[in-house]
Amino acid sequence: MLLAWPFFVWFGLAHNGLHWLLPVMALLLVLRLRQVRRRTGPLRLVALSAAAAGLVLCVASFVLRTHQLLLFYPVVVNLVMLALFGGSLFTSMPLVERIARLKEPQLPPDGVRYTRRVTQVWCVFFVANGSIALGTALSGDLALWTTWNGLIAYFLMGGLMAAEWLVRRRVMKRERP
Repeated sequence: MLLAWPFFVWFGLAHNGLHWLLPVMALLLVLRLRQVRRRTGPLRLVALSAAAAGLVLCVASFVLRTHQLLLFYPVVVNLVMLALFGGSLFTSMPLVERIARLKEPQLPPDGVRYTRRVTQVWCVFFVANGSIALGTALSGDLALWTTWNGLIAYFLMGGLMAAEWLVRRRVMKRERP
């Protein structure tokens, strides 16, 4: 649902079909909330927050009869991600470290520093991506909004993940004989 959101919104706004699409999107988000409630792990809060934000925007759009609110979902998701990743920097274990410890419980001190740095990089990404998403939402240009939020942002996110994976492999290779 998160990946398809820009295309659902584009379709609904372009074809004046959000009056039937909004309840379907809300139902899918309710199902997502139910599914995520059963999960555990550090990303559970991320998934719960994103689904809840989407549901609130769907309901608000339906009640207020203003579908432009849906354009702000990527902004809200970036804010949620920034709050979770950034907030974790003020705890003893940043979010990326918690995720890393699922695979390697005995993370060396260099790994701990590395995961803190990666968490900071993701925070910068969420600020930049959220700012651009806000700009596209405020512009009112549906094609620009869909292109950025449904395509470019995902490519950039995937590129950042791939780059981090390559750097991590290099760092791990250097640390292990």
